[in-house]
Amino acid sequence: MQTDPHAESNAGARAARIRLMIFDVDGVLTDGSLHYGPEGEVIKTFNVIDGHGIKLLQQSGVAAAIISARQSAIVARRAEDLGIAHVYQGMHDKRTAFEQLLAQVGIGPEACGFVGDDVIDLPILARVGFAASVPNGHPDVRARVHYVTQARGGCGAAREICDFILRAQGNYETALAPYLA
Repeated sequence: MQTDPHAESNAGARAARIRLMIFDVDGVLTDGSLHYGPEGEVIKTFNVIDGHGIKLLQQSGVAAAIISARQSAIVARRAEDLGIAHVYQGMHDKRTAFEQLLAQVGIGPEACGFVGDDVIDLPILARVGFAASVPNGHPDVRARVHYVTQARGGCGAAREICDFILRAQGNYETALAPYLA
């Protein structure tokens, strides 16, 4: 969705420097819908293409993390499936979660990327070296990031970001090599 070639090259330069990519969940790793089961349980749908992109990113040496305002056993399960060790849920103050994560991993905010979709994500998006959003994100969020995906949240947006980072860091072809042999 980036139309300015300079903006995309700037986003690429920023993505090339990150060592930790942080994902919001609702609206980014999912389409933002909440489905309630008969017992009141929340059901979320995740995209396997997004998940594989996160795994490829981690295999290239970029760590992954989740920061979400909502608390869900399903998110914990998905993070476990993807090997994401840093998961912060029920964090309505995402700035605090971000500070805790930085302290835990020992890197600065400029070496982090974050993809979010709503105004609750702005405190992190304003601090990271690479800020991204999705086309179905809030307009005030999309206006303040370095990169907006073509794919919607929950429909390949996370994979698009992972591929963008892999390309920016010169690791895309290496990531694909095992599948082309």
